[in-house]
Amino acid sequence: MTMITRRKTPTVRIGQLLLGSDHPVRIQSMTDTPTANVDATIKQTKELIEAGSELVRWTVNDHDAAKGAAAAIKSLRQEGIATPIIGDFHFNGHLILTKNPETARLLDKYRINPGNVGKGRLHDDNFAQIVKIAIDHGKAVRIGVNWGSLDQELLTELMDANAKSTDAKDSNEVMREAMVQSALRSAEYALRLGLSKDKIVLSVKMSVLQDMVAVYARLAKETDLALHLGLTEAGADIKGAVSSAAALGILLEQGIGDTIRVSLTPQPNVPRSKEVEVCKEVLQSLGLSYFSPAVTSCPGCGRTSSDYFQYLAQDINAHIKTNMPVWKRKYKGVEQLKIAVMGCVVNGPGESRHADIGISLPGTSETPIAPVYVDGKEFKTLRGEGIKEEFITILEEYIQEKFGAGR
Repeated sequence: MTMITRRKTPTVRIGQLLLGSDHPVRIQSMTDTPTANVDATIKQTKELIEAGSELVRWTVNDHDAAKGAAAAIKSLRQEGIATPIIGDFHFNGHLILTKNPETARLLDKYRINPGNVGKGRLHDDNFAQIVKIAIDHGKAVRIGVNWGSLDQELLTELMDANAKSTDAKDSNEVMREAMVQSALRSAEYALRLGLSKDKIVLSVKMSVLQDMVAVYARLAKETDLALHLGLTEAGADIKGAVSSAAALGILLEQGIGDTIRVSLTPQPNVPRSKEVEVCKEVLQSLGLSYFSPAVTSCPGCGRTSSDYFQYLAQDINAHIKTNMPVWKRKYKGVEQLKIAVMGCVVNGPGESRHADIGISLPGTSETPIAPVYVDGKEFKTLRGEGIKEEFITILEEYIQEKFGAGR
């Protein structure tokens, strides 16, 4: 696999976590609980962390939320959970942080939206107040521009200048430029106030994939500051997951991005951690990080009238999910294991040989046998009713031999 060359960015310390081009791309998520509800916020935060979120953002929109945040962080730290917690501030962050110094001290990072800190002179004053508090407490800041709340004064300035230009651009292009300029100007102001480059992360989130990719690519050429990637308001279910994966994949393949988030609209009975799972799949598919053994499985066709391979692939994935917490502790590197579960002779043997361990099940009219391949060579032929159990036994023995402490 061709390695992705990451764009060079400073190392940013957020709590005990390091991010930037010398470190893995980090996964971030956000709770949707009222932060004043301490128990609910802690519960959902733990679920996100357990799923693999390395940073968790909380809404801090009033003083009750600020007090709840402080209490929840203390509880997490007492349990030994060190995952960085980010405070998300809009409109009144300067007041909340000033009046709640304990919360300002306990949060690991502040998110500021330049479009929501005030207008006119208050814009700079309120922004500066938050940045100075961050400096006093040694905190990192994400300057998060979002096109749904873009600084309208800046947009008007650029629109007016464009209208007077002899080479006028369309309004969407001016909007993109305003996104980039909002991030750059805010970062420059933060630097002038004394916030160091290793304490700044930028984001320019948009909800249309092409716009989002374009503004991040442009921003990446203009600054070496760390970037947080995300397609905002991506939507729900398959639409949100696919749109986000496509957008993130384009930028990450170009080496752009130091943290990522997938923003999925919540659905009834679907855990919030779904967005973390999508992030993990994106990073693993690009070879940037590995979280669990990958299963290559057959999509099925007219040659696969039996659905046995479908259930076997499902069972292998379930076996991995159940055992991964133990495997991760016992078997270093097991997350890079590649497994193939195939349904006929067309691609079955080839895919199985390419995997570390694979099984090629018989298709329609084929001999009812299932050859197993290990490290590219045919290892054993299975047949009869116990194929699943035998294959899982071979898999377990392979993992122990290849990744065990005594290897």
